[in-house]
Amino acid sequence: MNEADMRTDRPAPAGHVVVVGGGIAGLAAAHRLLADGLRVTLLEAAPRLGGKLRAGELAGLRVDLGAESVLARRPEAVALAKAVGLADALQAPATTTAHLWTRGALRPMPRGHVMGVPAESGPLAASGVLSPEGLARIDAERTLDPVEIGEDVAVGAYVAARLGHEVVDRLVEPLLGGVYAGDAYRISLRAAVPQLYEAARTHALLGEGVREIQRRAARSPQAAGPVFAGIDGGIGRLPEAVAEACRAAGADLRTGAPVREVARTPHGWRVVTGDEAIEADGVVLAVPAEPAARLLAPLAPAAAEVLRTVEYASMALVTMAFRRSELPESITSGEASGFLVPPVDGRTIKASTFSGNKWAWAGADPELFPLRTSVGRHGDEQDLKRDDGELVDVSLADLREAVGLTARPVASTVTRWDGGLPQYPVGHLDRVARIRDAVAQLPGIALCGALYEGVGIPACVASAGKAVDAVLAAMATPGADH
Repeated sequence: MNEADMRTDRPAPAGHVVVVGGGIAGLAAAHRLLADGLRVTLLEAAPRLGGKLRAGELAGLRVDLGAESVLARRPEAVALAKAVGLADALQAPATTTAHLWTRGALRPMPRGHVMGVPAESGPLAASGVLSPEGLARIDAERTLDPVEIGEDVAVGAYVAARLGHEVVDRLVEPLLGGVYAGDAYRISLRAAVPQLYEAARTHALLGEGVREIQRRAARSPQAAGPVFAGIDGGIGRLPEAVAEACRAAGADLRTGAPVREVARTPHGWRVVTGDEAIEADGVVLAVPAEPAARLLAPLAPAAAEVLRTVEYASMALVTMAFRRSELPESITSGEASGFLVPPVDGRTIKASTFSGNKWAWAGADPELFPLRTSVGRHGDEQDLKRDDGELVDVSLADLREAVGLTARPVASTVTRWDGGLPQYPVGHLDRVARIRDAVAQLPGIALCGALYEGVGIPACVASAGKAVDAVLAAMATPGADH
């Protein structure tokens, strides 16, 4: 997909659009607006652009200090990377062999599941992830009556009722938690795993639905390619490249520029930052729920009220560099990409990525090896009160028990993402619909970001496209009440 593919079919109206927020959604919106021939001003309150995507350096190694990959089987993020000159930098993982640290051992991640939900017990048996009772409970679904799933249900509640709690606690929780940093027993099935929701509605047995999802996936054009992709030098390069492309196209990108007010005018919009009032024909709000609610309260109080109910999870990434000579063979063999940790096992870390194995660019140094852990999820954030040094120590303690790592890192850094991930509880899609319905009464302003279409990078880029479409449609409508 090139920039021409990103444009709408209608002629683009001339005009000026202000984008509030410089994360990947805001940057993607700015990039798309520029491709459609508009003038763009982007205002970001933080001192840097990129949001939760951040490239860094540790002991001379390039590292990602935020998200590290994109879902390659969705086109939006890959298309954006290509459009800003990163086509040659896109990389598949060097290894995708992940494990689960559960029931006292590091166990191979079972195959043949959809977000941890298996079609049958067979592929799980050899892994040791589930007990014999847990395996038997999966097969017992054949004896259960079909149930009506209704408008929505929590992932954990539905899957546990059909396949047992062990499947949720030891498979679904760590995988779903890795995406949302949330609680599977609260997360919406319809919003977070829509293919499973449809399977549950159309199949008497959940296992049958999982098999149908797998058959469709195998027939899809993307099946032959990698599931995930990274970027040489880190996914943190993506927002940097998008920003550079936007500046080259004439955009005014500002950091340290918090927006105090967004107001309607007889001819469009006024956006106030600092002591400056910027006139615009349209506005894209690419910010989290709280600042969006604050800015929309005078304009769309119903939307602001719903936005204030959104909860966010906080987490921390502990990134460390080790001497290769001091690492155990469980890491240096190069076969493992890392492991996930089910919360039910009571560990501090929720996951560990062996970055030097997973990404060829991250493992290029012959002497040093980067590795990281994550700590914290929604409802389980007590450990985030520890200082950085303590988070390093507790990570090392868990790594010692999991993989026999006894070395100290030569360097480490802790990146905290406070309120970083919006939660998708039961009813989330209805809540998003109410927000959008209220904002739709204000032609020329639209919302995008991780709250609306999904928390992944492709979903954020897609939400930016929808917001731009809405703003352009309003600007192109003769006599629209801006």
